[in-house]
Amino acid sequence: MGMKFIYSSIVSSFLESKSNKQNIRLLVRFLLVVGGMVTLYSIVFHFLMAAEGREYSWITGFYWTLVVMTTLGFGDVTFTGDIGKAFSILVLLSGVVFLMVLFPFTFIKFFLAPWMAAETRRRTPAELPGETRDHILITSYDAVTATLIDKLKVYKQDYAVIVEDLDRATELYNRDVRVALGHIDDPETYRKMRIDQAALIVATNSDEINTNIAFTVRELNEKVPILTTADSPHSLDILSMAGSSRVLQLTDIMGRSFAGWTLGGDCRANIVGRFDELIIAEAPAIHTPLVGQSLIESNLRDRVGVTVVGVWERGRFDIPAPDRVINRNTVLIFAGTEEQIAAYNEVFSFYQMFKHAGDPVIIIGGGRVGKAISERLKEREIAHIIVEKNPRKVTGGDHYVLGDAADIDTLKKAWIEKAPAALITSHDDAANIYLTKYCRSLRPDMQIISRANQDRNVSTLHRAGADFVISYPSLGANAIFHFLMKKDILLMVEGLDIFQLPVPRRLVGLTLARSKIRRETGCTVVAFKNDGVLSINPDPHLPIREETEMFLIGTYEAERQFLRVFQSGPLRLETVL
Repeated sequence: MGMKFIYSSIVSSFLESKSNKQNIRLLVRFLLVVGGMVTLYSIVFHFLMAAEGREYSWITGFYWTLVVMTTLGFGDVTFTGDIGKAFSILVLLSGVVFLMVLFPFTFIKFFLAPWMAAETRRRTPAELPGETRDHILITSYDAVTATLIDKLKVYKQDYAVIVEDLDRATELYNRDVRVALGHIDDPETYRKMRIDQAALIVATNSDEINTNIAFTVRELNEKVPILTTADSPHSLDILSMAGSSRVLQLTDIMGRSFAGWTLGGDCRANIVGRFDELIIAEAPAIHTPLVGQSLIESNLRDRVGVTVVGVWERGRFDIPAPDRVINRNTVLIFAGTEEQIAAYNEVFSFYQMFKHAGDPVIIIGGGRVGKAISERLKEREIAHIIVEKNPRKVTGGDHYVLGDAADIDTLKKAWIEKAPAALITSHDDAANIYLTKYCRSLRPDMQIISRANQDRNVSTLHRAGADFVISYPSLGANAIFHFLMKKDILLMVEGLDIFQLPVPRRLVGLTLARSKIRRETGCTVVAFKNDGVLSINPDPHLPIREETEMFLIGTYEAERQFLRVFQSGPLRLETVL
């Protein structure tokens, strides 16, 4: 039934066009002419054969005519006289002209090309259906929005990417991206995209184009949320004045994320994400009494109140069992309140991770991300040195080293022998992979955090030796998605996320112990929120109540698995917008 509906809709849309109807009439006339010629030739064949004293059926006459006109020439039925042979030549030549030349041209021009154009228009409409609502309109398809679209699909959230070029739109459609044709600076485009019923406008173009988009949308609608990105910090105020509801400076977010995961010399817990009172923090185990203990032996929940929800080891995240042994490379991920995190720091912060605590962290790359990291590390009073080979990006100060990070002499000037961490931030993934491997070979014990500009290179960076990988596309997509959900941006590394959902119906009444969430999905429930009250580290033996929000942590694949197993239907936007 589905395929029949699709084909019928294509046919109906094809026949709606007046020009297509005219083309069909011309094609039918041509076919009638060819059919008349075949009939006439078959009749002449019958009489010429009779003149030669041979009798053939009318079916044979049509058979001979079609064989000759299509130049197949089987030779099983032939004339012997000159008149018959001359007639054969006439039939042959007319077949070449009408069937070999004119028919393909006519079929392509009047049927195939219009059909393909109609199909292309169906795939890349210039207007969304009137019933479309609560959809996300995206004005650019790039690495960030491609990752965002993957996340929207997982949550069954409707969206459309506005594309100006038909060829580009067709290409994206073939990648299973929902596209719509239109000019992103034309108010009529947004009317056709049902702007009054949209949930969010996402503009990740250049700062100048984003400003134009914000002004254009605000001409039509004062209420729809507009999220824009800004490359330059000087654009933040301009984009806000143009009508943006939220302006994301992704380089600053990435800088905060890098800084949040940087180990600065002691074993203090670093806050990497928060939601209301819920805090997610990471802490290294190296040089603490926790090394060699199992999680149950560490007794962290009773001692300081935090709950370990995951562990990182050399770029791999796991949901640990209680008997999981903590080793020197383990980084603990735990959930708790501000007071509980402070209690952890009071117990463990005086342990030193490195022999030379206070030695500078190395930031490789002095671009916007590198400078954003520098500002955050200054706030945390962590010493650092920026390695930059472009002299125009070196703004002075004693925390810069001018030179190529691939040169051992440059790294020695940056104190590579003693640095607790190296942060690799360039725009080039190939260079980041090379530098990650190089730094790991020089310092097997140091922390390495690397930037990925394409998600496909994340696993390669881990294999090269990165402890953590900050993915620019994933970080940007999560920031946009969290704005849609009205959540604070959680500064998680690539492959790890904390997400909030209404409790699925099939979990209502069950306890966490009986829910099998961790076993079936790989996610861990870190908190429940009911009637505005947040319950962190909930009792696993209490039944889950209806109308409760749940907070989970896990890898992206675990998040998808949870939605596949427990969630049905699209994201309930009316509860978050």
